[in-house]
Amino acid sequence: MTLSRACYGSIYIPHDLHCSSQVVKVPAVSRLMLNMQFLAFAGLLASSLLAPINAAPLEAQVETRDFGGTHWVDTWTSMPQLTEPANLPNPPFNQTGSVFVNSTIRQTLHMSIGGPQIRIRLSNVFGATQLNITAVTVALPFNNSAGQSIIETNTLQTVTFSGNNSIIIPDGSLAVSDPIHFPIKAQSELAVSIYLAGGQLGNSITSHPGSRTNSFYQFGNAVNAANLTDPSVQTVAHWYFLSAVEVWSPPQARGFAIVGDSITDGRGSTTNANNRWPDLVLARMQKNPATKDIGVLNQAAGGNRILADGLGPNAIGRIDRDVLAQSGIKYSMIFEGVNDIGTAPSDAASQDFVYNQLIQAFEQIITRVHTFGIPIFGATITPFSGNVTIQAYSTPEREVTRQRVNQWIRTSGKFDAVLDFDKVVRSPTNQSMLATQFDSGDFLHPNPAGYQAIADSFDLNLFNRFAGGVSSYM
Repeated sequence: MTLSRACYGSIYIPHDLHCSSQVVKVPAVSRLMLNMQFLAFAGLLASSLLAPINAAPLEAQVETRDFGGTHWVDTWTSMPQLTEPANLPNPPFNQTGSVFVNSTIRQTLHMSIGGPQIRIRLSNVFGATQLNITAVTVALPFNNSAGQSIIETNTLQTVTFSGNNSIIIPDGSLAVSDPIHFPIKAQSELAVSIYLAGGQLGNSITSHPGSRTNSFYQFGNAVNAANLTDPSVQTVAHWYFLSAVEVWSPPQARGFAIVGDSITDGRGSTTNANNRWPDLVLARMQKNPATKDIGVLNQAAGGNRILADGLGPNAIGRIDRDVLAQSGIKYSMIFEGVNDIGTAPSDAASQDFVYNQLIQAFEQIITRVHTFGIPIFGATITPFSGNVTIQAYSTPEREVTRQRVNQWIRTSGKFDAVLDFDKVVRSPTNQSMLATQFDSGDFLHPNPAGYQAIADSFDLNLFNRFAGGVSSYM
């Protein structure tokens, strides 16, 4: 239907109302009725043009899917960091301008909670160039052993990314695999094999040097091989490119993210034994029906600091990435600060400055985490005094700062709960030192007995106490 402008009344009137383009004398009342008729007609016309044919009611157009509350939850994480030169693979896998050319990397990971399906996350967050992943497989390692290059080939599965066996991960980003029907058990091991045909250009790559678990790499595509046996094979205690494993979980399953430094990362623990203190807490949690569905996620790195980058980005800067952006997080914790104190100058003014900065940083982290209703627990800083020729952090001024920070952690009420690890491992006769039976030998890092004592002291009732989350209002 076409519309023409009537010369009298300045309105559009349909032709089939028998209006011509000539001037027509229309009485005022008739004009009013005509205007009303036109407006009604225009409304009907507009609604007919805008409404979809055979439109269903609005509520029927909203697609809903009920998965019964099941969701993705991290079962394993590794804090990504820029690989220092000393932790790059050895030559010839590390060449001028490229790393891992035509190489297969096989790595084993310790799962925390189980489930029927998994997803793998690969990180190129610190790569200066794109990361070309050619092929990835998963399998169970032989005898469920950590640090094992042999896999059970009857469990081998190909990993895909948006339906493809390969993927190009841009610099600064990550990739998530398609769901893999690969049932895993709590505290089991998973072997992941990655093949890079062209390697990664440049010498800036993403890894986690403090794996405390052996990994293997060799030349050629061996992602489907039962074992890595090429003469080129090498073994290192590092993880490369892997940042997380997620598991498809029931509604009650959640994650517990722990931000920390080398003490949480397991310096002083036993290689391939999974006896870092978070692993030992997990073992206790798996024996407790109230906590067996909580994934324990180690987001720590040796040498990490709260206030400044060093070995890995500073803790303030990585809270969003390593806690809030992870899958299914319901609880969090921070056990850091020793490296901020230990690397700051030892004079009183410098130590006072770092104390004030640490307190402000803790409050900022707490505020950020609470915004999402997630509780955050704080741990006291454990001792580091002793022989200064062995432990450079050991000065009286730094010990004063440690005590001041611990006093604030214990008494400020800012953290939702306090885990007094200092009290657990310090010497009963000299509170500035680790107890002899817990010292790994450097006066800073606990040994396996010390890690077990820390794990045994962890109050598992905290998870029930904060099951409902916390208020985001500070």
